[in-house]
Formats: sequence, structure tokens, C-alpha cells
Amino acid sequence: MLLRVSLLCLLMVAIFTGATSQSKTDYTVKVNDHLRAEQIKEMKWGMFICWSFSTFYGSEWTPTLDKDAGYFKATGCDTDQWCKTAKDAGMGYILFLTKHHDGFCLWDTETTDKKVTNSELGIDVLAMLRKSCDKYGIKLALYFSEGDWNWPGAVDGKGWRSGRSINPEMKKVQLEELCTKYGPIEFFWMDHAVGDGGLSHKETVDFIHQFQPNCFIGFNTGETAGRLNLRERGRPGPIGDKSTVWNEDHLKDSYDNFLVAEFTYPILPKHEGGADWFYSLPKHDTLCHSAEKLYNDYVGAVKYGNIFSIDVGPDYAGRIREIDVKTLKQVGEMIRTNK
Repeated sequence: MLLRVSLLCLLMVAIFTGATSQSKTDYTVKVNDHLRAEQIKEMKWGMFICWSFSTFYGSEWTPTLDKDAGYFKATGCDTDQWCKTAKDAGMGYILFLTKHHDGFCLWDTETTDKKVTNSELGIDVLAMLRKSCDKYGIKLALYFSEGDWNWPGAVDGKGWRSGRSINPEMKKVQLEELCTKYGPIEFFWMDHAVGDGGLSHKETVDFIHQFQPNCFIGFNTGETAGRLNLRERGRPGPIGDKSTVWNEDHLKDSYDNFLVAEFTYPILPKHEGGADWFYSLPKHDTLCHSAEKLYNDYVGAVKYGNIFSIDVGPDYAGRIREIDVKTLKQVGEMIRTNK
């Protein structure tokens, strides 16, 4: 009898272990694009986290050639707070900035010394966030600046019209690290501000799909590719609707392969001085879009099958501002009340 019980226990452990292993690798098995699109839409809205050199610079774009990893002066990092806030707000995902145009990497990359593990903080923030997302049942998407000012051809602190950064092999290695070391990525939000890094958008999509075939990819400007229509500073509405975009460069109405539209804007309303997408300045700590505005845009996202990424910038201590936590919690209460 004891032998039978022991064998049964071993069998149950084997089945459970196999199921767990399978669940961890499901994202490498291709599913139908239209089914995948419905899964993306079901996330509804999420938190866009922008945290990098610009958090400490006091404006949006931070020239980088005179800076090393020590410029990132964060005194802490509370990814559990980010994810709990997202959960309380009824969010389905976090969209995390892995690398801005300054080239500072928020993961432990092998491609550059300009990375968070070489800063005073000394931790792999993306790995920490992955654990917090899993803990709170939040999915993970990634922002990635395709090029950066450390690469040949770029002009430090300037956009692609002044100089396009070129380093396709480094871009590929960085994307491979992100795709193979941090679990399933729901989508990539690709920023073309300093060019495509020497790897076209079609090539970028194909490269990512070698590792994560179900990951949707969107590009804010430049060559149109992928399945995700990005609307930087946009609003809810059907794909191709001119009223939904802030800039016509983001419209992409002649491309018929989009399956989902995403829109995003900062939680900070208009203000004087400081950054918009990153933590701004302490004097702006009481400024925040209203819960009513955010809720209305959430409702619009659901109506049109969009996803809505509201941007927040963690402060110097790596925590979301109190005003943001309070406001997002109010939106979560509205969502639950009006189901």
C-alpha cells in the first residue's frame, strides 16, 4: 500500500512538473495571429513605465556620450509597488522601458557597460520586474529604442533627421537577450526616434519571431511592419482613423496588416519644465490627469478593441508617485463598479 501511494505521489509530481514546464514554454509555440490579437485585446490597459537617465536629468532627452552607468542614481526599486498598483487599477500588463535613446540598458546585457547592473543600484531591474509581474498576475511588454546615441551615425541628443544610429548586430543581440532571458513578452513598443539601428522593421519583426512567434511588434514611426498599430499620444478609435493620432506620422492608414491598435500618453498633464514621460520634477508631484479622463479612455479602448498604455515615471527611489497610485486605484474602482 505504501509503495502504491509513493508511486502515485511520484506520478503526480511528474505530471505537475511537466505541466509547469510546458506552461513556461507555451510562448515559443506559434498560435493563429487572429487568436493572438484577441488575447492582446483582452489585456485592455496597462502601465507604461519610463525610468532611465532622463529621470535624473530633468527633461525628456538626455545626451549620453559624457555619461556612464553611474549617472543612473536610483536609490531603490519597488517593482512590487508597480505591479500591485497595476493590479489594483484593473490593468492587464506593464509596458517597461528597457532602453531609451541614451543607450542605458535596464537589464543585465552583455552588449555594453552602460547598464543598470553597473549603476549604484546594481540589480537587473527587468528580471526583478518579471518576478513581480508573475507574483501579481500581470503580463509584460517591452519598450525598446531601436537605435541609440552611442552607435555610429547618431548625433548625441538629436533625432534621426540629424543622424541615424547604425549597429544592427548589437540591436539583434540586445533583442535576443530580451526575448530569451525574461519569459513571454506580449508585445514590443519600438521607438524609431534615432532610426532603426540598421535593421529594417520587417527584419526586426522576423528576427524577434524566431524566439517569440506570438509577440506582437509595433513601431511608432518609420517603415510600417508588424501587427500592432502604435499611437503615441493618441486616443481610442478604429485603426486608420485620423482623429486617433497626435501626429500623422503615426497614422499608417495604407497598411492593412494591423490587428490591434495601442495608444499611450503620459499621466502628467501639460506643465512647465521637466520631463513628460519620465519622472518630471518634485514641484509637479501633485499634477496628474483625472481618474475620470483615464476611465473614459479605458472605456474607449475596450469599445474599439484597442489597448491603452498610461505612462507613469517612477521617482528617484524607484517608486510610483502617491498621486498616480491614488488616481489609478480610483480608475480600478470605476472599472469594477461599472462592469
